[in-house]
Amino acid sequence: MSAPAPIRYPSRTSIVGEDTQIRRALPNRERRTVGAWCFLDHLGPVQFAPGKGMHVGPHPHIGLQTFTWMIEGEVVHRDSLGYEQVIRPGQVNLMTAGRGIAHTEDSAQDGAVMHAAQLWIALPDAEKNREPAFQNYADLPTADAGGWRARVLAGSALGLTAPTQVYSPLVGIDFTAAAAADTVLPLQADFEYGAMVLRGQAELDGEALPTGELLYFPPGRTGLRLRCSAAAQVLLLGGRPLGEPIMVWWNFVARTHEEIQQAADDWNAGQRFGTVREGSTAHRLTPPSLDGVHLRPS
Repeated sequence: MSAPAPIRYPSRTSIVGEDTQIRRALPNRERRTVGAWCFLDHLGPVQFAPGKGMHVGPHPHIGLQTFTWMIEGEVVHRDSLGYEQVIRPGQVNLMTAGRGIAHTEDSAQDGAVMHAAQLWIALPDAEKNREPAFQNYADLPTADAGGWRARVLAGSALGLTAPTQVYSPLVGIDFTAAAAADTVLPLQADFEYGAMVLRGQAELDGEALPTGELLYFPPGRTGLRLRCSAAAQVLLLGGRPLGEPIMVWWNFVARTHEEIQQAADDWNAGQRFGTVREGSTAHRLTPPSLDGVHLRPS
């Protein structure tokens, strides 16, 4: 029996912080999650003008983990637990929001090049109210695969296991090639997968994939051929289907409208989320009004 055909989802352009343009692949109107991965922004590569950079002011999160994969440039993370951390190329910042945390993100140096992927992982219902936490991972396992340099960012693949602390069965792998490359990657048949080209062009099981699209593979595959004819970079995400309806609204992941409303009210009242370590130049973010909005889990 052949594996289900892959599905293409276009990303859309959005703005984060003051004026930083990104390509948002998840959530999509037709595809909300890939495993527990529920958010994927691709930023850059971009050369900021002198005096310009990415600056995202204090904002809150609940019910998720923020997962930043840094490719070029440096970003300063500051949060309400008191952490201040510069994330550098080849590193992951993983912030577990749980019951509530707030943070800021700023270019370490304005006028520099930046390239990154910003992801969220929905915490399962049993973990959604856990204590918040933060960790920087500077040493992630790598392997060579048919001309690709594979770096395991989360979960296990290619005989390697990433140190990142996650709470759902999932995987994240960055593939980078300096020239033509061709490999077949073993997959877990009970996982669904999504792939996005971060640089150049690549083919996945013969499907050409330019930048700006998410190629989704339903469960049922045991392998995936990944090839390129020139330098390229591909992000592959996977996981067991979440199996829990969730709501993704503003910076929150929750199960009910009431949870979202309470989180927004608490943030507006200066409660629950603590105070972010000083240093960001960007203004504090305010959630849009929920008046007249009827959120439904999906």
